[in-house]
Amino acid sequence: MVKKKVLVTRKWPASVEARLARDYDVTLNDTDTPMTPEEIGAALNEYDAICPTVSDKLPASIFTGDHKAQIIGNFGVGYNHIDVAAAHAAGLTITNTPGCLTDCTADIAITLMLMLARRAGEGEREVRSGNWTGWRPTHLMGTRLRGKTLGIVGMGRIGIATAQRAQAAFGMHVVYYNRSTVSQDALGALEATALDSIDAVLKASDVVSLHTPGGGANSKMIDAEKLRLLGPKAMLINTARGDVIDQDALIHALQNGQIAGAGLDVFDGEPNVPEALMSMENVVLLPHLGSATTETREDMGNMVADNLDAFFAGRDVPNPVA
Repeated sequence: MVKKKVLVTRKWPASVEARLARDYDVTLNDTDTPMTPEEIGAALNEYDAICPTVSDKLPASIFTGDHKAQIIGNFGVGYNHIDVAAAHAAGLTITNTPGCLTDCTADIAITLMLMLARRAGEGEREVRSGNWTGWRPTHLMGTRLRGKTLGIVGMGRIGIATAQRAQAAFGMHVVYYNRSTVSQDALGALEATALDSIDAVLKASDVVSLHTPGGGANSKMIDAEKLRLLGPKAMLINTARGDVIDQDALIHALQNGQIAGAGLDVFDGEPNVPEALMSMENVVLLPHLGSATTETREDMGNMVADNLDAFFAGRDVPNPVA
């Protein structure tokens, strides 16, 4: 039997690449060089499946119809980098990788909270630069998380997991906003209060953590007006997508003391990060590490492969993007 042709757009974990090489006629990106949208568009006519990542761009312009490709197996839960409507109109099935990156992304959200609250980034830079002069009572005083109110915007799997960690470890009070009702079964033992708007969460919280999809109506959802609702002692955490925050408005709010600080794992237009963000001490910056553990990245790759296996066997794919 002739194997289906599969393109993997970036370097994936070795074990997953080995599985794909065993089961498919796979083209791997050994140099991990990003592909342009035009290159991915051309590949739609050469391969049976395209496996992009969240850093690739698949705009409407590349979906011209009558493609050889039948399925896009996305390596990641988010898919705002794909014009889903155009891909579906061109007859392509799209899958993603939900669930398997929940714990690791929640861990990064907590990491950002702790680093920001305890000024860990500032402290590490001071030690590495050789400027630390020793312990003193008023040096790099931060704020404790215990007893503070955590606001979650987007109470899905990752939002719930983040809130559970914050409450169990630090005794944080939790409020949240979610577009749909969140069942008590989903919340488990978490004690959390649903509020009726994002504005209400921002006003009520000492720390706000964002866990919404990017793109569409969520683009620049946290704008200048909403940032003003946070207040000068509040901290903002983003492990979702960079475009859910108006980045210019965030820079202005930070520079003018409208909020206390921000912990960011994602950026609008990444990997480009504004110099204004990099120069501020009250900002923690991570290079999109949310799912970056060996276990999770292997699970994500195997989930993509599972979707390909099901599709080419004529079965329903486990993780379709509607």
